[in-house]
Amino acid sequence: MNGPGKYDDLATLVRESSEAEAVIVIVLGGKFGNGFSVQTTRPGMAERLPDLLEKAAAAIRASTTPNQKGFSE
Repeated sequence: MNGPGKYDDLATLVRESSEAEAVIVIVLGGKFGNGFSVQTTRPGMAERLPDLLEKAAAAIRASTTPNQKGFSE
């Protein structure tokens, strides 16, 4: 999806204050409901997003155990 999302203002704040090339903001149960926003100043970064998210998911799975309390759907 291109264009501003529900949490685009928050993503802009995070990107600019962290001086990052790219940010992904994922919100669960926020004031606008669940959502996410992706911003990048680096060409081609958006196309790499699915691979980056899969690697992040694998790292999260590896660092948690079934008995840990955490996120639920």
